[in-house]
Amino acid sequence: PNELREAADSFGARGFQRLRRVVLPATVNRLVYNSVLSWTAGWFFLVEAEIFTTSGTNPLPGIGSYLSIAASGGGAGAFLAGLLPLIVLIVLLDMGVWRPLGRWAERFRYDQASAGQSIAERTTEGPQRFRRAAAYVTRGVRSGVTRMSSPFVQLAAFTSRATRERVRKPFVRTAVHYVALGTLLVIVWLMLIALGVAVYDVFSGTIVPSVRGQIVLLPLAIGASTLRVVTAYLLCLAVALPLAAYLARSPRAARGGLPMVEIIASFPATALFPVIIFQLVPYITPEGAALLMLMTGMIWYLFFNLLAGIRSIPPDLEEAARSFGLDRRKLFRRVVLPGTLTALVTGSITAFGGGWNTLIVAEYLQGGPGQLFQVFGIGQQIDLGYAEPNGLPLMTAALLVLVATVIAINELIWKPLYRKSIDRYRYD
Repeated sequence: PNELREAADSFGARGFQRLRRVVLPATVNRLVYNSVLSWTAGWFFLVEAEIFTTSGTNPLPGIGSYLSIAASGGGAGAFLAGLLPLIVLIVLLDMGVWRPLGRWAERFRYDQASAGQSIAERTTEGPQRFRRAAAYVTRGVRSGVTRMSSPFVQLAAFTSRATRERVRKPFVRTAVHYVALGTLLVIVWLMLIALGVAVYDVFSGTIVPSVRGQIVLLPLAIGASTLRVVTAYLLCLAVALPLAAYLARSPRAARGGLPMVEIIASFPATALFPVIIFQLVPYITPEGAALLMLMTGMIWYLFFNLLAGIRSIPPDLEEAARSFGLDRRKLFRRVVLPGTLTALVTGSITAFGGGWNTLIVAEYLQGGPGQLFQVFGIGQQIDLGYAEPNGLPLMTAALLVLVATVIAINELIWKPLYRKSIDRYRYD
């Protein structure tokens, strides 16, 4: 909040003190939410990386390669035996680490909850008279202390400003800052030059005709993959938005449903990819299997960002909207959707990133001898370039096309939307 920044400036909070007293408390709530997402993504791509190695001669030892080999061999008992300890570990981590951290992070919220209660209190306990009385007493004590200490606060602010004006940044610190910045820029430029030389070496060599023909098809491949990712995103949005709104607005549903959703989200869906590919493809077609795998890599980014966005809407705004006679549908359209637009854009950016990453497995996966799953797309071309003996130019070209597409989508769509959401729909 701007008021908190101004207060920190008036007290002269700088450097580590500002980070510890202002920035970290202000961001700890989102930090915990995104840590859950990062942990989930870590499991997701760890299992994916281990599955990816099963197509070679030396697969990495791990739960992903074990589940892939067990599913491709048709051993249901072995597959369940590998799945069970993974589920137990994820449940224990959720109950012992992430859930207590989530309750602790609710203490650092800056919005105001209606009826003097926070989100954590509303979702864990009902209203109690003792807590209301304690809240009134606490507010009265805080108000009295604030009035008594206001002259001292102004004196401290004046002293800190006067002291700060006399202090000048030492020359050595400034020199070290610019030397470090210049060194970093030189290293980045050297890395870019080395990357450009490596790409030039790849394409200046001999390219076999089959690989050249596949490179020509890359625009069609990126178009098919983009359409696949957009379709999966729309399906995820159709599920995540109403689910997040329901759990954020219903304390009773949040008490029982949110812990279950967190456990499901923490489970690496890539562990089920072998089953999806080798057991469900005859029923849902390869295209349906690819969309299902993409949804597992995208939906939780959307859900948790939307949940945090809906919870951050000031209750006063909702109460004002209800006092004007807005029904549930109009309230959702005129208050909830604009209030969560920034969170929606942020979740969409990360969801698309998860979708592009999942394409590598969703469009091409080899489980064993004679077991190959593939659909036409940029992920398939990257995997084919990796698998073929002379496929390095194809893999490099496909990666460059994918990077260019991701940058174009971010610059032309997501960044303007994010700036618009920040400028028009902020509550502070």
